Amino acid sequence: MRAYRRFRAALIAAIAFAFAGASSVAVTTPALADGGTISFSVIKGGWFVGASAGRGVLRFHGRIYPISIGGISAGLVFGGSQTTFRGTVSHINSPYDVAGVYAAAGAGGAIGVGGQAIVLQNEKGAILTLSGLQIGLQVNADLSGLAISVK
Repeated sequence: MRAYRRFRAALIAAIAFAFAGASSVAVTTPALADGGTISFSVIKGGWFVGASAGRGVLRFHGRIYPISIGGISAGLVFGGSQTTFRGTVSHINSPYDVAGVYAAAGAGGAIGVGGQAIVLQNEKGAILTLSGLQIGLQVNADLSGLAISVK
């Protein structure tokens, strides 16, 4: 049990340090940066350690770019859900600035249908402002890492 607690503490610390580093590095200059819209669906499930996967689209300068989502979470995670997010992307100069790792700490739950909102930032300075509809049975109080790739 002690090994599990140490592993969990180390994982939480690593994610926290990654988030702190990502939020302090901004490559784009807000005055020159551009934006777009994003929508994607994510399926998440877990039992203490969770995983998520999904796909969607980024709309930038009249073009549509397919994206894929993958991630992990650690902490209190029980159950499974599907969330469909829609929102804006800001502080990007190209669609590929959206690609990267996003970290978040959060807590919540869903029994049936519920709403969710989140703001995320990656290491390139891209900011996602998202809201969505969550369907499923899930309880969580965790640290999460989410990777987005642009195809």
